[in-house]
Amino acid sequence: MGPADVEAVWRIESARIVAALTRFTGDFGLAEDAAQEAVAEALVSWPLDPPANPAGWLRATARRRAIDAIRRRAALRDRYALLAADPETDEAVDPDRIDDDVLALMFISCHPVLSPEARVALTLRVVGGLTSEEIARAFLVPVPTVQARITRGKKTIAAAGVPFELPPPAERRERLGGVLSVVYVIFTEGSTATSGEELLRPDVAYEAIRLARTLAALLPDEPEVHGLLALCELTAARFPARTDAEGVPVLLADQDRRRWDFSAIRRGLAELAKASARGLGPYGLQAAIAATHASAASVEATDWDRIVVLYEALGRVAPSPVVELNRAVAVSMASGPEEGLALVDELVATDRLPGSHLVPTVRGELLTRLGRLPEARAELELAARLCANQRERSVLLRKVAALD
Repeated sequence: MGPADVEAVWRIESARIVAALTRFTGDFGLAEDAAQEAVAEALVSWPLDPPANPAGWLRATARRRAIDAIRRRAALRDRYALLAADPETDEAVDPDRIDDDVLALMFISCHPVLSPEARVALTLRVVGGLTSEEIARAFLVPVPTVQARITRGKKTIAAAGVPFELPPPAERRERLGGVLSVVYVIFTEGSTATSGEELLRPDVAYEAIRLARTLAALLPDEPEVHGLLALCELTAARFPARTDAEGVPVLLADQDRRRWDFSAIRRGLAELAKASARGLGPYGLQAAIAATHASAASVEATDWDRIVVLYEALGRVAPSPVVELNRAVAVSMASGPEEGLALVDELVATDRLPGSHLVPTVRGELLTRLGRLPEARAELELAARLCANQRERSVLLRKVAALD
């Protein structure tokens, strides 16, 4: 068994291992450190002596590493005595509690006391099982930065005395929003990278989908969990057609819809039906918009009036300038570029998306459709200067060249 086998087992079992260790030790940071030590030991020993039960080997080794760490803490000798009663026996995992343990781990990783960056890093590290190097590569930041975020996050959780338990029912729904937002941030970074040379980072997006599926399995009665999973599935369904063979972005109007992943569309529609049964929230409404696109044979055949209505509803329950900008695009498709441009100009007048390349991108497109080419050129050139993703920037510059 080589490093790839260790990685595969760890990716599947990491959340359960860390969750079980945290429940038994009461120390989130210690549990995560012990689990990482077990992985490091597996990389050395498994090629020489492959275990019959790899997941059990990791659990038992991580538990022993945790016991060793507790032994070194003189103030915690009583806890060590409790844990070390039978050090060669794997922890007694209660199968009826393991799902709650993993869910509690997700709530801890996304705790409000942490910074947004720490929440993302801890969720990917502890729940997703990604290494610091993988997280750094996904978000284009130095490895030491990721490691510092993880370290600070664990110290913050310890200092705040965050217990390893599910939030009380009264707090759970409110805290769930934070968990969903972390998964969504991870997915959006994978579906449209904020910077770098590639438009898509599918490995990051699919990790977010895996996390969303875990949540949906653990919280089957929460409609917004199904809404988020539906949104991710329906958005990822277009990945195969969003770039050409060289990685150059392909606009929605030019995509070969036969390349869309129809299995992902079916899964997304099934999750959307579950979310719709109890009323759509912000993620469910975005999923409904994605479903409308997925159900259309072409841009021209898309039900833009329905999309406008859905964006209006989304703007009421989760108002944001990005929602307003997307509504303007839908209005321009349903009613003409003049009406869409008027909505975009309202955003410009109020400066609600300062420094974003999105507003001049949309404004340039609408001005092009209206034949106001010098103004369109200025907007698209501004958008290219503001865009940090090289692939998106290349598309914008091609549009500028096309105006010639």
